[in-house]
Amino acid sequence: MSAASSRPAAAKARRPRLRMRLPWWALALPVISFTALLTVVTSPAEARAASAPQGLVALLELLARIVRGGA
Repeated sequence: MSAASSRPAAAKARRPRLRMRLPWWALALPVISFTALLTVVTSPAEARAASAPQGLVALLELLARIVRGGA
């Protein structure tokens, strides 16, 4: 083997750099979510309790009893 034909190990291991770009929504969605949650947290005086329909409450109570094993 001649020394001129062999390449250093570092040159073989080097790979071309990939340029990956994120879509616009990959940054926009977390920013919008954080802003919305921050708004909710900073203004709790305007928050009201949500009322669930009576049928939904009964269903959720039944599911809770089933999960606890006390059906």
